[in-house]
Amino acid sequence: MQDKKTNRTWVPEAMLYSKTIKAGRRVYYIDVKQDSKDEYYLSITESKRTQEGSETSAPVFEKHKIFLYREDIVAFLDAFTDAAQYISNRKPLTPHEYRKDSEATDENAKTGVNGDFDVEF
Repeated sequence: MQDKKTNRTWVPEAMLYSKTIKAGRRVYYIDVKQDSKDEYYLSITESKRTQEGSETSAPVFEKHKIFLYREDIVAFLDAFTDAAQYISNRKPLTPHEYRKDSEATDENAKTGVNGDFDVEF
C-alpha cells in the first residue's frame, strides 16, 4: 500500500508474539513486533470499554499504547519491578483481590516462570 503524503510503501509490522490479559472492562495486549528495519519492540496496549454496545451501535473502546524498543526493555523491567514491589509492600493483594488465572498458572508451571525477571540482551 502506498502512502500518498510521503510516497512510501507501507509495510505492516510482523507480529512475533502476543499475550492477552483480560481484567474486567479492560483488556491488556502485550505484543512483540518487528519493524521495517528488522528491530524488535514491545507494544503494550490497554483497551478499555467506555460505552456498552446496543442493537444499533457497537461498543466504544479507549486505547492507550506504549512502545518499547529492545535497548529500553531491561531498564523498563527494572523500574516496573521496583514499582510493583513498592505497591506489594504497602498494599498487598488480599486473596479476594488476587485474580487466579488457571491458564497463566498452568503456563507458569510449564515454563518455570515465577514472577522473577532475569532478562539478558
